Amino acid sequence: MSRITFSNTDGRTHLAIHGNFVFDLNREFRKAYSQSPPGQPVTVDLSDSTYMDSAGLGMLIRLREHAGNREDSVTLTGANDAIRTILNVANFGQLFRIT
Repeated sequence: MSRITFSNTDGRTHLAIHGNFVFDLNREFRKAYSQSPPGQPVTVDLSDSTYMDSAGLGMLIRLREHAGNREDSVTLTGANDAIRTILNVANFGQLFRIT
């Protein structure tokens, strides 16, 4: 089962995606990032995520809008090769910091 963990430290929101990053997580993902103030930078840890679909991409776009719509607003970390390929094909490197 997929889930999201949330923490807020040092003025930065940290979200970790566990399992598949798909539409089923939409409500939980929105609830998690809504706990942070608008404009606050966010790190999304994908190291425990196994798959992402177009709904996951859409959720990241909405998160970016919430976090301030700047390239450095959201950092994506730990993506596996399959997820990194999806991010690259969607040109998300132009919208997000990917490490």
